[in-house]
Amino acid sequence: MSVVRRATPEDAEELLRLRQVMIDSMFANGSAAAIESDTSWHAESLIVVRARLAEREGNFAAFVIDRPDRPGRPGQPDQPGPPEQPRKLAALVVGTLDYRIGRAGNPRGVVGQVFSVATDPDQRRRGYARACMEVLLDWFRERGAGSVDLNASAEAEPLYASLGFVRKPDPSMRLSL
Repeated sequence: MSVVRRATPEDAEELLRLRQVMIDSMFANGSAAAIESDTSWHAESLIVVRARLAEREGNFAAFVIDRPDRPGRPGQPDQPGPPEQPRKLAALVVGTLDYRIGRAGNPRGVVGQVFSVATDPDQRRRGYARACMEVLLDWFRERGAGSVDLNASAEAEPLYASLGFVRKPDPSMRLSL
């Protein structure tokens, strides 16, 4: 199995690339596909992502698996990716810790939020997302999270269910500001 590692600021561009892979796959057939596949936000987001990845003790963490065929990896032949930028990561998971007033089952109110679980299409079905999720869940536990939330696609729901996630009865709503 490949080694899961904590993402560094140098991984920021690849995190955004894989996040876009996830976004594109979620909205591929919907009416929002054209809006969601817009990548103009990457340049502005890159600055923030690099800064957040540099905060090792903060409430944000990303865990990744390097591509086994990435250029320059010891013992592997160089197999360059697209000319504009070689792909270096096979998979990632990203999570944050939030505080909410405590409740039964989570009296300290620390809640983990998982988002941006993505695996390159040609690297899927190798256990990468599961391995990254297990490390992120350990990170949440070490920081006292009493629960972890995520939004699951139909394709990913079996993975999350196997890790112990269950559907919540309360609906989510969002306001874009």
